[in-house]
Amino acid sequence: MAVPKRKTSPSKRNMRRAHDSLSATNWVEDKDTGEAVRRHHLDLKTGMYRGRQVLDSKE
Repeated sequence: MAVPKRKTSPSKRNMRRAHDSLSATNWVEDKDTGEAVRRHHLDLKTGMYRGRQVLDSKE
C-alpha cells in the first residue's frame, strides 16, 4: 500500500483543489422583458428561446 513520504503542505493542497470551486452562473438581461435570465436556457414564463417561441406561455 502506498504511503506518503511527506505531509502535503496547505499551499500544495489548495493548488490541487483550485479548480473544484463552483463557477458563477452567467446572467444576462432579456431584450424584451428586461429581466435577468440565464444564457442558453429557455424562459419558462414566456416560452421564448433566442427570440423564437418554443413553448406555449403560461398566461
